[in-house]
Amino acid sequence: METPQSDSLVFFGASGDLAYKQIFPALLGLVCDEGCNVPIVGVAKSGWKDDDLKARAKSSIESHGGADPAKLARLLDRLRYVDGDYGDPGTFAALKQTLGRAKRPLHYLAIPPSLFGVVVDALAASGLNVDARLVVEKPFGHDRESAKALNRTLHQHFPEEAIFRIDHYLGKEPVQSIVYTRFANAPFESLWNRNYVRSIQITMAEAFGVDDRGSFYDATGALRDVVQNHMLQVLANVMMDPPTGEDHESMRDQKAALLKAVKPLDAASIVRGQYRGYRQVKGVKPNSTVETYVAIKLSVDSWRWAGVPIYIRAGKCLPLTAAEVTVEYKPPPRATFGDEEGAPPSYMRLRISPDVGVAIGLRVKHPGEGMTGESVELTLSERAGSLIPPYQRLLGDAMRGNDELFGREDSIDAQWRIVQPILANPPPAQEYAPGTWGPEAAQALIGSDGPWRNPKPAKTE
Repeated sequence: METPQSDSLVFFGASGDLAYKQIFPALLGLVCDEGCNVPIVGVAKSGWKDDDLKARAKSSIESHGGADPAKLARLLDRLRYVDGDYGDPGTFAALKQTLGRAKRPLHYLAIPPSLFGVVVDALAASGLNVDARLVVEKPFGHDRESAKALNRTLHQHFPEEAIFRIDHYLGKEPVQSIVYTRFANAPFESLWNRNYVRSIQITMAEAFGVDDRGSFYDATGALRDVVQNHMLQVLANVMMDPPTGEDHESMRDQKAALLKAVKPLDAASIVRGQYRGYRQVKGVKPNSTVETYVAIKLSVDSWRWAGVPIYIRAGKCLPLTAAEVTVEYKPPPRATFGDEEGAPPSYMRLRISPDVGVAIGLRVKHPGEGMTGESVELTLSERAGSLIPPYQRLLGDAMRGNDELFGREDSIDAQWRIVQPILANPPPAQEYAPGTWGPEAAQALIGSDGPWRNPKPAKTE
């Protein structure tokens, strides 16, 4: 059954950093590339008027490469602004008046989670939750219990099918491509199990530090910031069973089933690190123990994946910025030609960013009479600039009521369940030098399943 399209878009936090960096460029794409012609209302407490919001949008677009003046004018023509405190009923009365005849608004909460309850209660008090959809930003909770409490708050006024928990990583084209590549190619999928896979590695490396996000990051850390959400969602795409049926829920059913089968972390399966100099960043506590790097070992309690180790690492101030998945295959049962003994195993590498690609590592024969070979990599690559930006895709899907790329309540709970033991009792964070691949203990963690496969720099055209 086709769901009705939202007939307006409201984004709270219109004067914030997220709106400037992500939302305005996404709105330009929705209006000019996808024909979105509904009212777009920004809400904040900044003392602005319509023209100030439009100036902010124009500045944002220009900082992202600019746009054709006619296209920019189409976006600006749709923008309206409501100023006021989120705890003031008058703010929502003004919003209702601005929306006019719109009956199915999409409310996007690009605000701190501490304000979610305030805004949701006010939307309900003004009747703006009726037939509406709600998009909420991550982090969705600070731990498992706070996530459950947040769900209870949202469900007081919005049904689960109207709640869209956004994780921009799920909107990335290469993350979706993982699922497509797996299930559209029978040879790959037939090898995608414990019988052939030796191990799985997922790396998200960032060459930069915390910069101006010290206060936020010191209350969050790498495990909460990217592993509990982004990396576990990537893991679900890599290891889930094929969806059945054609409805959107079938995909989310399989992701949830996989995440529920992942065993919770323990202290022996994690290495936490903190780059040298982190404590001098503005907003960071002088004695902070928060991790800027984390490496973990996971296992999945399922028939398909029993005994296959999964290694995930993410960190800041590493040698480069890149994200990729490597599925490493088991070696042949015997060395037929002799020279392949001790050679690197075959693998599939799925590059997520900054460039995009799928690569296969194989052994091939050297030309000549002797039966000797070498390891080579066959790569299919694509420029990331040719892809739809994640926020444009996700906001467009939310307006259409397509929830396939959004986190479901049970999946979010399963993700928190995996990391909760470490949140409650984390091991010490070990110092590492900026520009390295993290603490030396990470090598001991991967042990004989290693070495870690370090991503290569992005290819330049």
